[in-house]
Amino acid sequence: MQFAKRLQPLKFNVFADMDRAKALARAAGQNAIDLSLGSSDLPAAAHITDAIANSLSDPSTHGYLLFNGTRSFREAAASWYEQKFGIWVDPETEVLPLIGSQEGTAHMPLAVLNPGDFALLLDPGYPSHAGGVYLAGGQIYPMPLLAENQFLPVFEDIPMPVLAQSKMMVLSYPHNPTTAIAPLAFFEKAVNFCRQHELVLVHDFPYVDLVFDDSVGAVDGACPPSDIQEFRKLMAPSIFQADRDKSVAIEFFTLSKSYNMGGFRVGYAIGNPELITALRQVKAAVDFNQYRGILNGASAALTGPQDSVTTSVETFRKRRDTFVNALRAIGWEVPVPPATMYVWAKLPAPWASDSVKFCTQLVQSTGVAASPGAGFGKSGEGYVRFALVESPEILEAAVRKIAEFLN
Repeated sequence: MQFAKRLQPLKFNVFADMDRAKALARAAGQNAIDLSLGSSDLPAAAHITDAIANSLSDPSTHGYLLFNGTRSFREAAASWYEQKFGIWVDPETEVLPLIGSQEGTAHMPLAVLNPGDFALLLDPGYPSHAGGVYLAGGQIYPMPLLAENQFLPVFEDIPMPVLAQSKMMVLSYPHNPTTAIAPLAFFEKAVNFCRQHELVLVHDFPYVDLVFDDSVGAVDGACPPSDIQEFRKLMAPSIFQADRDKSVAIEFFTLSKSYNMGGFRVGYAIGNPELITALRQVKAAVDFNQYRGILNGASAALTGPQDSVTTSVETFRKRRDTFVNALRAIGWEVPVPPATMYVWAKLPAPWASDSVKFCTQLVQSTGVAASPGAGFGKSGEGYVRFALVESPEILEAAVRKIAEFLN
């Protein structure tokens, strides 16, 4: 059979490749400790699952769900956003439900790019950002993220011929995989840059809540406000705090991280009404929406008690501290992540130039699975990403296995 050429750049996928490596390790008798996938092991809160369960006995939820039937969820999303960031959102024209934010970021290039147009992407960055550009027939200009630049792109380094052919820029902070946080001043610069060059600004924002308290002051010399919600707004700003009139931007949210609903596949976009309409047109050609009961659960998550969010953040903070301290105890110096559920670790010699080989041999030898930095882009080479999706005890056991492997 002959297949479309657009599939060629999609052959290498960090998660699919590590999934095969994990399967081979299990087949060889290894007891796997899977730190390769950022899928939370924590449960969704009871009031969320109760809302979904109660929907099952309602026959009106069993049919197709079109846009107008999602009004209550869109209102919940708009209200959540306004409470969190103090910016009003029109639930009718500025909110779009999604089957996970990955759907939105992968489909957005189809609404913005013509074949041959450039998209400016973070390098390293989340794989679906590049995948969507390839499927749209676009070209990618990778913006390198380097430790010496706090893992922020340098817009001045983008060549003018590339800018002349560019239609969109994709940002994502707090950042996967580097764990970096972007200050509001950076977003203001990005918005002005996109206005100047007539670019659509896409911000993927899954880790809005996964910011750790001890990162206060890490960005722009910020001082800790007394209200923790105010602190989180300061440390993990929305793009619309820089683009308050929604002139160029669209922002993607997911309930996978804050509310531990990864398997339910629910997210949404907030943004410029024209961009929302364009994405809705693409979505209408591909799918309807997920089961109404899932949206009922998502609405309960956004409007109900937020204790579970606080608990999740504290759980990942403790895991982060356990894992970082354990790595440092075996001589692997890694920075303390200010956000997300990951540790982004620079590989020790002799593995510094082959992260794929390191991760493949690590899982084969020990059963510990991690994600190679090269899978997130060229600038990710020399790093490995560990997902903190196990208990502290298992994370310590993983580090003991890593120590044996390194020795």
